[in-house]
Amino acid sequence: MNNRSRYAWLIVIVTFVTLITTAGFRATPGVLMVPLQQEFGWSRATVSLAVSIGLLFFGLTAPFSAALMETFGVRRVMLIALVTISTGAGLTTVMNAPWQLDLLWGVLVGGATGAVGVPLAATIANRWFWERRGLVTGILTASNASGQMVFLPLLALLVTDFGWRWAPVAVVAVALVIVFPIVAIVVRDRPQSLGLQPWGASEAVPVPAKPERPFRPALDGLRLAVRDSTFWLLAGSFFICGLSTNGLIGVHLIPAAVDHHMTAVAGASLLALMGLFDIIGTTVSGWLTDRLDPRRLLAWYYALRGLAVIALPYAFGSGAALVAFAVFYGLDWVATVPPTAALAADRFGRERVGVVFGWIFASHQLGAAFAAWAAGASRGWLGSYTVAFVSAGALCLVAAGLSLRVTRPARIALLPSPAAAA
Repeated sequence: MNNRSRYAWLIVIVTFVTLITTAGFRATPGVLMVPLQQEFGWSRATVSLAVSIGLLFFGLTAPFSAALMETFGVRRVMLIALVTISTGAGLTTVMNAPWQLDLLWGVLVGGATGAVGVPLAATIANRWFWERRGLVTGILTASNASGQMVFLPLLALLVTDFGWRWAPVAVVAVALVIVFPIVAIVVRDRPQSLGLQPWGASEAVPVPAKPERPFRPALDGLRLAVRDSTFWLLAGSFFICGLSTNGLIGVHLIPAAVDHHMTAVAGASLLALMGLFDIIGTTVSGWLTDRLDPRRLLAWYYALRGLAVIALPYAFGSGAALVAFAVFYGLDWVATVPPTAALAADRFGRERVGVVFGWIFASHQLGAAFAAWAAGASRGWLGSYTVAFVSAGALCLVAAGLSLRVTRPARIALLPSPAAAA
């Protein structure tokens, strides 16, 4: 392995840093929910609506960001997203109405973080690696999910000691001062631009032509996907995945902890512990995906997750039980992504996987958006999160069944490739 061939792993490191920080930016409203309620008198459902909008735009941006990367390049999309995140977060410090929170953190930050979300991980893995795809997808996906949890204790500490406005200020500083220069200097769109080939490729891999219409690949990918039952099974199970992770635990675990007389920092620390073990679990899941049947892996992941989240309401009375839940749930948090991405790539092809998986990921965020709002609303109606937790666990058991119904036939070719179609 020479120095030039190591550049693929340098791209992985920089993408890891970008995803882990932007995920932390996206999760910031989780520590702002109670402070905003105290300062402005906004209900938990009101703040949850802004979070829900952010998760929705995060998901809907994903397939179009994959298409934009094909047209304008990965680096350019990443840099524009970082500037947009900084703008939305910075303006949050002067807001005084719920609609401004909906616009700034919901639309701007949510949409921009979607541009550098899980589809970026799939794009990097499939452009820069011919072998070790599952492992790389697992590493990058783990960073995307863990960032929102790793950064939360620090953000919660800033909010507790200095006020909630310091959290978005920290977001702006990290995005512009640290991440932006690294991306600008290191990231390249494809290995071929450096005279390299994807890691492990035994022969030259052609570079597809850029489409003339940037959104055409995204729409073509959707037209291709909706004709196939595999897409609907993966999208349906991923809807439940987002509902049970980002939308429920990621947004409402801290408020639920506060309801049980814990501090926000303690609740954020539980999420940080999940983030640590998520990196381990998702990386191992990527390794397993390269070796075992992805469908059976998904079934196990969803079934075990369902049982864990059903038990969560009964764990709040014990610190040891909460730590055990955090460790177990962290290992399973987005372990579903590598096998889901592998099934999508096998079915729809490596050239289309970024766009098709972007639509599958959009369903993930639709589930997250629904849970973010519904859990906040049910907490207001019923006075606790118990019904939300138990319902999410039951749906995870349904997702386990959906995963086993996925078939792995030969790759379909209902439409020409995005480049040829353009």
